[in-house]
Amino acid sequence: MRISERVDNAVRAMGELAVGGAGPVKAEVIATHQDMSLKYLLDILRDLKRAELVRSKRGPDGGFTLSRAASEITLADVFRAVDGPLADVHDESLRGLEYPAPAEALPLVWMAIRGSLRRVLETVSVADLVSGELPTSVVEMANEYQAATEARFGR
Repeated sequence: MRISERVDNAVRAMGELAVGGAGPVKAEVIATHQDMSLKYLLDILRDLKRAELVRSKRGPDGGFTLSRAASEITLADVFRAVDGPLADVHDESLRGLEYPAPAEALPLVWMAIRGSLRRVLETVSVADLVSGELPTSVVEMANEYQAATEARFGR
């Protein structure tokens, strides 16, 4: 599973908007804080607006705001807004995907991957991210990964 730079930047931008307070946050401020290209960020914000995750306001007091509470926006929402479905398998529905032997069990593996991504991305909200208080199950999975990586490669 590859998490694109676009998704990474979109999630970081959403975090900036979540801590931005009640008023609009200018794209220039987000780009500066997160060390992103303004042009690239504006393209991402356009996708987030199309997905109704952010709103924009023009004018000198303008900028971007979240369209609903940060606690109501999951990382999966952001991911799908900028990159499409989670764990897409060459644009095929996993329900109807079939392979001949010996790869006949492979669709189950793809389903498990998509399920594990959902288990993380659909349970972590933008509010969780900015507060640093991630769901326990996510922290446990991250700790398990870190321990396995350290055991495999050392510190």
